[in-house]
Amino acid sequence: MTSPLITLLAGPTASGKSALALAWAQRTGGLVLNADSQQLYADLRVLTARPSPADEAAADHALYGVADAAEAWSVGRWSRAALPLIEAAAADQRPVLLVGGTGLYFHALTRGLAEVPEPGPEARGAAAQLFDTSGEAAVRARLQAVDPISAAGIGPRDRQRLVRALAVAEGTGRALSTWQAETRPLLAPDSWRGGVLEPERTDLYAACDARAAAMMAQGALDEVAALLARGLSPELPAMKAVGVRELAGALRGEISPEDARTQLQRATRNYAKRQLTWFRNQTFDWPRIGPAGLEG
Repeated sequence: MTSPLITLLAGPTASGKSALALAWAQRTGGLVLNADSQQLYADLRVLTARPSPADEAAADHALYGVADAAEAWSVGRWSRAALPLIEAAAADQRPVLLVGGTGLYFHALTRGLAEVPEPGPEARGAAAQLFDTSGEAAVRARLQAVDPISAAGIGPRDRQRLVRALAVAEGTGRALSTWQAETRPLLAPDSWRGGVLEPERTDLYAACDARAAAMMAQGALDEVAALLARGLSPELPAMKAVGVRELAGALRGEISPEDARTQLQRATRNYAKRQLTWFRNQTFDWPRIGPAGLEG
């Protein structure tokens, strides 16, 4: 039986996914498709360890550095950009490798994506005002009345998700959990195979530290300075990328560049740890990929 043309390669940051993807693409002539939410942004090549210009030229890469930092790409927007590329490759019988560390992208592909309508500015504003004036408990109480499933699934002090869930329920007339239940996988179950690159934790953390040090040497401070100079909202995804906050402190003179490097290393390790936990919980049935890499 012919192997699926679509391969999903997931894993934490600094695990070596990009190098495996490049080797796979050069061997197969396939398309490497970005499935990492931070590597979407053109402003953050160094800080997100995006494939180098030479690597991108050596094989066909897509959806790397395609978004401006002023844009807020969601899972839905990424999916709408990725699916036509996947379908075009499939029509040409060309293999595709989706590679990245954003678990929600893989979740949308394999389990489904909820198309939740915008609740509207009035509902969003009212929910936010309730949180700011009456506190988290008041928002939880109202959300419990209209969407108990979402209320139970949102952890403490998570203002963003609480406000959104309440705004959706009151702005659309349907609970967010109801919208989310109406999902379908974006990929047919028999059209893909998945694998997780999962190094030993000590090796992964050492790679995280080495990567952070390399980022500093390659101009990460200058990259963050250029980003901050744009005066963008701190709520934008690019402004929340791992390392932006830590390096911003050095640029403001609050910490030394050496301390910023140490903080960047710690933030990178913590991010990798969260990713490991997510993939172990959500993709426990995917095979783990060793140093030998991917089959063709």
